[in-house]
Amino acid sequence: MSMQPWALVGQHAAVRFSVQADAAPGLLARLIQPFARRDLLPDSFTAERHGEQVTVAIVLARMPAEMVHLVEGNLRQVIGVTAVALRQEITGTVRRQAA
Repeated sequence: MSMQPWALVGQHAAVRFSVQADAAPGLLARLIQPFARRDLLPDSFTAERHGEQVTVAIVLARMPAEMVHLVEGNLRQVIGVTAVALRQEITGTVRRQAA
């Protein structure tokens, strides 16, 4: 489902970010920052080193859908990142309680 970010307000998504990067000290801390800045806590964060490369999988079962493209862009800007793949599924709407 491809929608404009403004159309996703009030929606949430199950998201998996797959990141390829050069192995370097501080890489994992830099990859978690885009989530921490938005007060998001991944459900799963796994990293595997293969020589000079690292593969990182970051999974959120429920993330505000309008933030997905922002976080993806931030991950692409992290020094050493060579590729970011994204898989998302819009899983529902956010219901607000009456005041």
